[in-house]
Amino acid sequence: MESNFYATVARMKYIERWALMRNTRPETLSEHTLEVSMIAHALCVIGNVRYGKKLDANHAAMVGMYHDASEIITGDMPTPIKYYNPSIKEAFKSIENEANSKLLKQLPDDLQSAYRDVFFRDEAHTYEWKLVKAADKLSAMIKCMEEEKTGNKEFVKAKEATEKSLCQIAKELPEVSDFMRDCLPAYEKTLDELN
Repeated sequence: MESNFYATVARMKYIERWALMRNTRPETLSEHTLEVSMIAHALCVIGNVRYGKKLDANHAAMVGMYHDASEIITGDMPTPIKYYNPSIKEAFKSIENEANSKLLKQLPDDLQSAYRDVFFRDEAHTYEWKLVKAADKLSAMIKCMEEEKTGNKEFVKAKEATEKSLCQIAKELPEVSDFMRDCLPAYEKTLDELN
């Protein structure tokens, strides 16, 4: 049976993020989802190693990889619009769920169940989903830091709001606090400083 799923998902490389802001370097949805996947995986590893949790890091990485796949259909809706009020937030969540259902149906019937809990939350991985959401915020913070590093003042307010949000998240998720303390400062460094 022919499947359009993987070819459709591969189109993430054509979706640009941060559409309402002037970027010194555009960021694609593919780049963003890879970064979120890596950070979500890292947050789970931190939780397992440092806090004795039994988190499924591989599942979190997969959720991170596909967490914005619906944007292939919907486009990247800017955060200020998406969360403008509860009605818009609820409507957009419904649109995202519909888009995810449409993507899932592009898979052959026998493969759909293997992806269902990647596209839709399941009770068994609630904490991992929270960490993916946090990884998404951390990725936004990294983008703001990168833009600020190049002298782009366009991201100053976004960085402040994202940092405030991350500090709130870190109160509930110690893995986020650890990542912010131990890993986030390195994103300020140049390549020479990293080596």
